[in-house]
Amino acid sequence: MKSIYELDLENKTVILRCDYNVSIKDNKIVSDERIVASLDTINYLLSKNAKIIIMSHLGKIKTLEDKNNNSLYIVYERLSELVNAKVIFSSATSGKILEDKIASLNNGEILLMENTRFEDLDNNKESNCDPELSKYWASLGDCFVNDAFGMSHRRHASNYGISKYLDSAYGLLIEKELKGLELVVNPDRPFVVFMGGAKIEDKLDIIKMILPKCDYLLVGGGVANSFINCNYNVGSSLYNNEKKDELLDLLNTYKDKIILPVDVRVLNNDMVIERELYQITDNDNILDLGTKTVYIYKDIIDKANTIFLNGTAGKYEDNRFEEGTKEILNIISASNAKSVVGGGDAISSMEYFNIKDFTFVSTGGGATLEYLATGKLNCFD
Repeated sequence: MKSIYELDLENKTVILRCDYNVSIKDNKIVSDERIVASLDTINYLLSKNAKIIIMSHLGKIKTLEDKNNNSLYIVYERLSELVNAKVIFSSATSGKILEDKIASLNNGEILLMENTRFEDLDNNKESNCDPELSKYWASLGDCFVNDAFGMSHRRHASNYGISKYLDSAYGLLIEKELKGLELVVNPDRPFVVFMGGAKIEDKLDIIKMILPKCDYLLVGGGVANSFINCNYNVGSSLYNNEKKDELLDLLNTYKDKIILPVDVRVLNNDMVIERELYQITDNDNILDLGTKTVYIYKDIIDKANTIFLNGTAGKYEDNRFEEGTKEILNIISASNAKSVVGGGDAISSMEYFNIKDFTFVSTGGGATLEYLATGKLNCFD
């Protein structure tokens, strides 16, 4: 796919795919970072006097109730405050209402279309990259710019599908992401990866691809619990037992690379206790790294020349279990190494503790991991 600079955009109707999958709590956007991240591309298109049709998903849409809880209208309100242009909203994702609103657009104006995944209520047309939906959406514009880096590991109608029917390019955010992630695609060694998060099954394939490329893999959260479960009791903690054989194989193959916790902080009947792994009981719920583990991880991180952080060390939102995540962030932030943070949970924790001194912060989660592991993005194949 071409760069946005290679497209003829002057006075054109441009379909722009953004990633506005923001977190919303109590009807308020928790962080507008993803909206702000799209502004460079939007402003560039406005400088070309383009009409801009923005598409994005928000959450997962499986029921009519999901539609009520995942409207992009709240994003429309924030976007209207951030851009120096008229912004209108279409509650429809297809049909006459959408088409009439697009027809009324003037050059230098923006239309934000409702959540693309509203089309998933009809046989998952968006998520399954339905050819007819892709072709229909493509018919609404003259060219297509994909700037939804956080979705670039998926092939949906609104990113991969549209690009098959229109002259297409990637936007300035994706360009920035690819340049920033070059640090970890071709890292200076030693290269250390910290991988946290809840579910090992979401990251196992990526871990398998990353292990041959990194020098050390440090683990936390539910990812660590599933590894620990290979040799120790993990009590009532979140873990995956179905992947045990695969994880054992990885531990045997990469025994010098995978660094597991030696102690953890657990919740047991409302008591917070630090335990070494052999001390964990059936009633223990592992929710953070222990003090000794943080010291071990620090020693490895301090020797690194490149560090990649994805996920968190534990349940940092509970101040009883914040130390592991906060200390890992502080250690990486203070390091002289080139440091890259990727993924929503890692970024949320970074903002939560106001620890932001990193070389590059990637807006993607799964997309960042895929690019790190493979050096390519699915939606550009």
